[in-house]
Amino acid sequence: MTEGVQLTQAGTGAPYEVFHTDCPARDVVDHVTSRWGVWVLIALRSDDLRFYELRESIKGISEKMLAQTLRALVQDGLVWRKVEPTTPPQVTYGLTEFGQDVGEPLTDLFDRITKRLPPRPAR
Repeated sequence: MTEGVQLTQAGTGAPYEVFHTDCPARDVVDHVTSRWGVWVLIALRSDDLRFYELRESIKGISEKMLAQTLRALVQDGLVWRKVEPTTPPQVTYGLTEFGQDVGEPLTDLFDRITKRLPPRPAR
């Protein structure tokens, strides 16, 4: 086999060259599978959350990394962002249809892993 996988772009019939560094699908995969991208998608799987709620639910993430991760996922069309014009602004995030579709197998993977891990010893 001499060629990489080619997936078809929705609605165009043109192939994505997923192993090429300039492929836009590759950027989305990089954002989703980044250290924090997976956790943001899992955290938003069941409810829309405000920025501070996301920060509190994802232990270990800094405000800077959360903001960068959310910015990339919003730009990729996986997460939507709603700003309430209050002082200070209230910013809420949720999964788009695309984000729900991508997040579903991640949630399934997370659930499978946590079901298979041995019980944690009592502390």
